[in-house]
Amino acid sequence: MDLSSLTTIDTVIVTLYLLAIFAVGMMAGRNVKTLDEYAVAGRSYSALILFATLSASFIGGGFSSGNAAKVYGNGLGYALTLWGFSLAMFLIAVKLAPRADHFRHCISVGDIMSTHLGRTGKVVTGLLGCFLCIGILAAQVGAMGAVFSTFTPLSFEQGVFVGCSIVIVYTTFGGMRSVVLTDVIQFGMLVTLIPLALFIGVMEMGGLEALLAKVPANHTEIFSETMTPTLFLGLFLSFMIGESLAPPYIQRLLAGKSGQTTAKGMLYSALTSVPFFIVTGMVGLLALALDPMINPNESMPFILKVVLPVGLTGLAIAAVLSIVMSSADSFLNSAVVCLIRDVAEPLWGRKLTKNERDELLLARVLTLIVGVSSVVIALKIRNVLDILLFSYQFYAPIVVVPLVMTMLGYTISRASFLLGAVCGSVTVLVFLVLGGETFVAVDTTVIGTLAGAIGFFGNHWIESYSRKAVQANP
Repeated sequence: MDLSSLTTIDTVIVTLYLLAIFAVGMMAGRNVKTLDEYAVAGRSYSALILFATLSASFIGGGFSSGNAAKVYGNGLGYALTLWGFSLAMFLIAVKLAPRADHFRHCISVGDIMSTHLGRTGKVVTGLLGCFLCIGILAAQVGAMGAVFSTFTPLSFEQGVFVGCSIVIVYTTFGGMRSVVLTDVIQFGMLVTLIPLALFIGVMEMGGLEALLAKVPANHTEIFSETMTPTLFLGLFLSFMIGESLAPPYIQRLLAGKSGQTTAKGMLYSALTSVPFFIVTGMVGLLALALDPMINPNESMPFILKVVLPVGLTGLAIAAVLSIVMSSADSFLNSAVVCLIRDVAEPLWGRKLTKNERDELLLARVLTLIVGVSSVVIALKIRNVLDILLFSYQFYAPIVVVPLVMTMLGYTISRASFLLGAVCGSVTVLVFLVLGGETFVAVDTTVIGTLAGAIGFFGNHWIESYSRKAVQANP
């Protein structure tokens, strides 16, 4: 079915929405004067604002349209694997977020890691965080191009250029302040219009029972030939481990008025993600019931086009763009913060510029460079979920365990961190080389993180045992 034609009304609505987001983003960044404001926006946000910006950040192309595409092809069980991310966010809200007050001097994940690990931990974490952010950013860029090419006469490449230009410009100018304000607007769009489209579509089919009767029986089961229990567990753990402590979410941990405020915002976001993942998955089932011959990647755009009336279609497309843009701007901002604060400054041994104004200018220039780099990656790799999963593979095995231990207040050594990093990264590399194209990326993330944890805790235990032995035999 040809989806590349919008009515004049819908075209006007989408155009006005994009212009509005651009204007809001630019206005929000007018008073940004320091890198601290660029990164965590003055640590002044309430629980509701943090809830909206955090939710908008993680509900990107992979967790929405990518989820719908996977459910279209593999069944509803895939949507349930995303609850691994929901569980991680819940645990962070309960265990880690209340301790954010201990890191009020920090603006990045590397800052936190440097508490015990110094420059080594900071640089390693910064490099991996930057890589992760660029990978996920590229995934959102690719999704943005797909939305434009699906609904408009623009090609994929032209869609990437149009959508990314808007995100890159306002994020470059305003940093976190622009990101948060646009996120709040975008979150309101996506949590309203995507469920509305699903509801209208299901009602037009005659209700939920009628919908389920029109899809293959194995698509409504948790486990099937395409979703084995082993694969389900691997995906669940991968989504739980891979992105839950990514730099943008750590920045939001540090941007609240207090640890308790941050904890509430993260808890609201974790709870909201549970039904939202089911909603976006059900969109895939609805698309399958209406047309089993479309490209699975077009599941969500297809539903928005065929189900909604004129006017609402334009708003729904704006919501899909909101999903992608809200995640893209967050990861773009975080990539630059990691690059400056966690990599460049520690390696240089001091601040890169003599004053805060020049430091802010540098951050803006690097934001532009990173944004353009993500466009290049997106044009090379088209599959959103593959980019998303691949970018997990080195960050989680090396960073997650020592980061959690640091935030919980434990003292960790550089030796434990480095041994865990070596075990995790070598394991990932071995499995990638031996597995080649036949090996499932999510399993690499989980196994690599397990190996990293064994190395980390093994050395931590040996050090603790040695200290006790010395104390017992002075």
